[in-house]
Amino acid sequence: MSAPGDGRVRLARPSPLCARWRRWSFGVSWSHLLLALSVVAIWGTNFVVIRWGLDGLPPFLFATLRFALSALPWLLFIRRPAVPLRKLAAFGVLLGVGQFGLLYLAIQGRITPGLASLVVQMQVFFTIGLSVVLMGERVRPYQLAGMALAVSGLAVIASHLDATLTIAGLALVLAAAFFWSCANLLAKSAGRVDMLAFMVWSSLFAVPPLFALSWWLEGPALMASRLQAASPGVWATVLWQAIGNSLYGYGVWNWLLARHPAATVTPLALLVPVFGMGASTVFLGEPLPAWKLGAGALVLGGLAVIVLWPHAAAALRQREAA
Repeated sequence: MSAPGDGRVRLARPSPLCARWRRWSFGVSWSHLLLALSVVAIWGTNFVVIRWGLDGLPPFLFATLRFALSALPWLLFIRRPAVPLRKLAAFGVLLGVGQFGLLYLAIQGRITPGLASLVVQMQVFFTIGLSVVLMGERVRPYQLAGMALAVSGLAVIASHLDATLTIAGLALVLAAAFFWSCANLLAKSAGRVDMLAFMVWSSLFAVPPLFALSWWLEGPALMASRLQAASPGVWATVLWQAIGNSLYGYGVWNWLLARHPAATVTPLALLVPVFGMGASTVFLGEPLPAWKLGAGALVLGGLAVIVLWPHAAAALRQREAA
């Protein structure tokens, strides 16, 4: 603002609090930060919602309904993305059957939701490995350091098998993480597309194989009886999976990525297992002994190194150049 008797215009200096906030948030506004945190909270607490839904529906039927409602009726109003049908179909099968089908099967009494939310983050490391094998990318030293930390955390988890953490549950979640990483690379090969439309249209292709698996493994009699007995609460978990987790989550996340650098938004995804383990403790009474907290710190530490190191290195280079 201008000083009295001075024709020049001076801008007011931002307060120290505002300056600190902009440095800490990398320029993201409060409203956008809250949007990102809402998505992360939904994705994290979704593991508890899955556990609730499995009380009323078998896993493959649950996944069938989730992806059916992620596709219909939305594809009637959302234009198909400019992606070949084969890629949409492959992504739908990898995500629907490979990731969520196996994840639902694991959370059905084979692993706790909190640990599942942590172990499935190994998809980051599978993605790096597949990028090296399939695309010839080079592994960076900081990525090796992050992998070492995460594998150490996974070893801690594997050393505490019991009735709530079985070897089958751990293997199923790791397999889900692997298929998730395959889906990540396939989505990357599709280029810059509307991820909401991509999710809606690819979800359609997840339904037939999931329905076939439910018919074969769970049986038509169980499918019919569980559908007839499904309470409003069970249907609410299905809708939460379809609308909250898939459509809102990916839609808002993609909207934020279109307005901010990926290095600004993606680090917030590190909070997904934090919300997952916290929600499982609060709502399901999952204990958090020292070994579980230590394993979580190792896995999250490894993820943080991989996600945050490039951003920190770029900031350091800019500072040195200035």
